[in-house]
Amino acid sequence: MNELSAGSERAVLVHINFRSKEFNEDLDEFIELAVSSGISVKTTITCTRDVPNPRYYIGQGKLDVIKQAVDMHEADVIIFNHVINPAQERNLERELNCRVIDRVELILDIFAQRARSYEGKLQVEKAQLQNLSTRLIRGWTHLERQKGGIGLRGPGETQLETDRRLIGKRIKTINARLEKVRCQRQQGRKQRRRSEIPLVSLVGYTNAGKSTLFNYLTGASVYVADKLFATLDPTIRRINVAPGVPVIVTDTVGFIRHIPHDLIEAFHATLEETQEADLLLHVIDVNDEHRHAHIEQVNQVINEIGASAIPQIEVYNKIDSQQELSPRMELNGDGQPHRVWLSARTGAGVEYLIDAIYQFISGKARRHRLCLPASAGRLRAQLFDIGAVYNECTDEQGGWIMEVNMEAPQLYQLCHESGLDDVKLQSYLPAL
Repeated sequence: MNELSAGSERAVLVHINFRSKEFNEDLDEFIELAVSSGISVKTTITCTRDVPNPRYYIGQGKLDVIKQAVDMHEADVIIFNHVINPAQERNLERELNCRVIDRVELILDIFAQRARSYEGKLQVEKAQLQNLSTRLIRGWTHLERQKGGIGLRGPGETQLETDRRLIGKRIKTINARLEKVRCQRQQGRKQRRRSEIPLVSLVGYTNAGKSTLFNYLTGASVYVADKLFATLDPTIRRINVAPGVPVIVTDTVGFIRHIPHDLIEAFHATLEETQEADLLLHVIDVNDEHRHAHIEQVNQVINEIGASAIPQIEVYNKIDSQQELSPRMELNGDGQPHRVWLSARTGAGVEYLIDAIYQFISGKARRHRLCLPASAGRLRAQLFDIGAVYNECTDEQGGWIMEVNMEAPQLYQLCHESGLDDVKLQSYLPAL
C-alpha cells in the first residue's frame, strides 16, 4: 500500500451520521486519524442515513456532492469513515474517477508509516495483504470473466487466481517469520517467569498518553506525539517500585473503536505481552469527551485477546489540563487500588501509581533469605542468571547469605534440584 502522506495527497473526507450505533463512527476521531496519516484534508462531507446504501454506501445526491468536491479541490483520494465492502469501493471509484479507501485502509496506512521494528513491519504487511486479498478484483476489471463457459473464459480469472496464490504464499511466509519472533518473545517471558518479576502492561485508547507515562516511569525515550498511533512497536523496561522490588513495564499499541479482527490477529505477537501481564494499567485521557465509550472499547479488545481476567488499575491521565483535578489514588471496596489520577507530562501523581503497583505486587511477592554452602555455586549462579538476587554476603564458612525475590515453591524446587532439600527459608515482605 502506498503511503497516503507521500507528496501530501489531497483528500476529501466522507462521514455519515447513522442512527444505528452498528455503523456510526466518531467524526473528530476520523479527522484526527486523517491528520495523523499526513494527508492534506481539503474538505469534510457529512450526511445522515438510517443504513448504508448497498451500491455506493451513500445516496445518489451525496455522490454528486462528493464528485463536485473532488473536482473543485483536485482531490487524490476519498476517505470514508466507515468500513465499505470491495464492491462499494469499486462502484465509487468508477463513478467518482478517484481513488477510494475506507477507515481500515487509513489505519493500515498509519501503521505502515509508524512501524519501525522488523516484527512491526511484518505485522503491518500481513494485515495489508489480508485486506488486499478481498479487493484484488478491482485491479483487473478489464480482464474479468465471471460467467465462465466456452468463449467466456479469459486471462482475468487466471490472473486473479495467481495474485491470490502469491498473496497467500507471502502471508504464509510472514506467519512463519512472526512465529519465530513469537518464540523469541516466549523465551523472554519464560525467563521473566523464572525470575518471578511481575509484568505490568500499559493499555488504553490511542493517544491517551501511554508512551509519555512509560517514559516518565522508566526513563526511556519512546517516541511521543499528540497524534493517534504514535506508538506501534512494543517497548519493555525494568523498574523498581520499591527497593529490591522490580517490575517489568511494557508499552503497547493503542486501541481504537471497531478495530478490525484481522488487525488484531496480525498483531497477535505484540498483544501477547498484554495477555501475559500480571497487571494492566488502563490509561485514560480525562479530557476525552467520549472516554466512557473508549473505556468500553478498550475492555472489549482486552476481552477479545483473552486478557479480561487480568487485574486492572485505571489511570486517569492529563489532569494538568484541568485545575479542579488533583493527583490522588482511589481504592475499591476491598481496599485495593482501583483508580489513580495523575499527569504523565508533569509527573504529578505518578508516585500514587507507583504505590498502587507496589501494593498489588506486595500481595504476591515475597523476599526470602537463605544460606547456601560453598558447594552450592551452581544454584547461586542460577539465581543470578534469572535476576532473582537482591543482596548477598558471605559467611564465615565461605558460603553465601542471599536475599532473593521469588515465590517459595519455585525456590524450593531449585534447591531440590541442587540437592539442598534441607535448606531453610526466612520469608518476609520488603519494606517500602
